[in-house]
Amino acid sequence: MNRRMVFYMIGQIIKLEAALLLFPVLVSLFFRERCLWSFLITAGIAVVFGFGLTLLFKPKDKLIYAKEGFVIVAFAWLLLSALGALPFFLSGEIPSYIDAFFETVSGFTTTGASILRSPEPLSRGLLFWRSFTHWIGGMGVLVLIMAIMPNDSGRSIHILRAEIPGPIVGKLVPKIRETAKILYLIYVAMTVAEIIFLLCGGMSPFESVVHTFGTAGTGGFSTRVDSIAGYSPYLQNVITIFMLLFGINFNLYFLLLVRHFRSVFKSAELWCYIGLFAGSVGVITANIYPLYRNFSESLRLSAFQVSSIMTTTGYATADFNLWPDLSKSILFFLMFVGACAGSTAGGLKISRILLLFKIMRRELKRLLHPRSVGTVHFEGKTVSDATLSSVGSYFILYAVVLVFSFLLLSFEPFGLETNLSAVVACFNNVGPGLGGVGPAACYADYSAFSKMVLSFAMLFGRLEIYPILFALSPSTWTRK
Repeated sequence: MNRRMVFYMIGQIIKLEAALLLFPVLVSLFFRERCLWSFLITAGIAVVFGFGLTLLFKPKDKLIYAKEGFVIVAFAWLLLSALGALPFFLSGEIPSYIDAFFETVSGFTTTGASILRSPEPLSRGLLFWRSFTHWIGGMGVLVLIMAIMPNDSGRSIHILRAEIPGPIVGKLVPKIRETAKILYLIYVAMTVAEIIFLLCGGMSPFESVVHTFGTAGTGGFSTRVDSIAGYSPYLQNVITIFMLLFGINFNLYFLLLVRHFRSVFKSAELWCYIGLFAGSVGVITANIYPLYRNFSESLRLSAFQVSSIMTTTGYATADFNLWPDLSKSILFFLMFVGACAGSTAGGLKISRILLLFKIMRRELKRLLHPRSVGTVHFEGKTVSDATLSSVGSYFILYAVVLVFSFLLLSFEPFGLETNLSAVVACFNNVGPGLGGVGPAACYADYSAFSKMVLSFAMLFGRLEIYPILFALSPSTWTRK
């Protein structure tokens, strides 16, 4: 293991967090808020810590392999969350550090689960930072590092694969730094577009920026206790559309830019994503129509909630806890599915689920025809056995972590529905669940132990298990 490179990269990331803290500093200055000092103190700590690591562990060999990539990603996200929680804690607006850590992990992992019964008492600077963590974590802070770093080791693809969710991550162009730049340029362009659309609908500049951060990162932190419910139908529709857009594989946007339209429209994952959205909206609209007696309202509410849950954003315009069981069951199912690989969304990912079905079909075919080769094709390409094996292994680990987290939470007296949906919502980076953690509730009543369990569930879900497992494994740190 190239330990010096690991600590050097972590130092670079902490320095970047110090720079990013300047944005909420400016917001706090503009609104003349006392929380300004909590941001300045946190930025100072990050600068000292970051420069200390980069000076002490300046590497001679800058090559990064898979092992280093996983460890860098895991520890970077843990330290980003630990430092990012300090402004909430130091300002006194979230008095418990564990609560502040939970809120910050939820922000960076784009989960949107909150311990706040209402976000409205928070100062503007902290509201901005809370949602800005969504935007940072959506595309990935290490992808941002690679986009702005002057050097490209040629092995940085290992960091990209460890941080971007989904079973298959590759380069858009030969140099990984250029790939990272392209991803962030698309991300920024879409962010700016949504801000403009929200401003055109009468939303204030501050709220437009904050809610766009929550949409772009598919996180879902809002400035209001009723999330998006209090805004106009136009604004709700804009956010619905952009949640769907941010749930699409960003590689497809690149293909559109270079006019490879055929490759985009042949994407099985994209069509499955659109079909699943349309089918779910249709069924839920019919199911909730008797509650609202208005087709357009039923359609709008259904489309928003399906888009929010499917892309694991977590915004809400209705308390779906009050909806019929069929609608709640569909939404609970969508918490597992998630959106497309290579997007900012969480969940299992549609591409992985499609591959799982293809693996099952191949194995059934082999039972009937033992001598058959049984190759699996996806997006017009033959999928290697190594990729298929990794998909199967991930699904097993996914189930194990989910069950283990649920068992740890079972000591809480909130009932099966609440505890199970809390784990599912956090692990899949959705945010709101069912029962006591529904869209009209929060996670404040859970114990400190359970909040830490759910915090790690969020990290496991966002980083897709392997980076955390490798970082905590003693064999990873053994010299060879």
